[in-house]
Amino acid sequence: PRAAPAALRALMRAAGGGRRCRDPSGGARVGWLCSGPPPQPVIAAKEPFPVELKAGKTYSWCSCGHSKRQPWCDGAHKKEAPGLSPLRFAPSRDGPALLCGCKRTRSPPYCDGTHKGGEGQAAPPPPRA
Repeated sequence: PRAAPAALRALMRAAGGGRRCRDPSGGARVGWLCSGPPPQPVIAAKEPFPVELKAGKTYSWCSCGHSKRQPWCDGAHKKEAPGLSPLRFAPSRDGPALLCGCKRTRSPPYCDGTHKGGEGQAAPPPPRA
């Protein structure tokens, strides 16, 4: 059985693809997907962000690194990193947490120490206006 177009688009977005390309002549959008790599996040900080979380409250963690309200999303991904979107989460308990600043964690949105590795320390932080 074939997947419905909406289901296929959702799967492609979840896999990091699904961006549509414009015709090189500047015409309308074309139906095939870009073959380029998906957008990559930039490092917002080379250390985690200490925060106080409330159980059951929904938060939007910036996954692109461009937000000026780190570690929270301010919508900057729409312009700076189309294809990336915030991670919405609701913690199960109140209390302090360390949220990832390098955007390379394997347990988003929580820091797992990845920033201590080579890639996290070597990369420059994003330019600030």
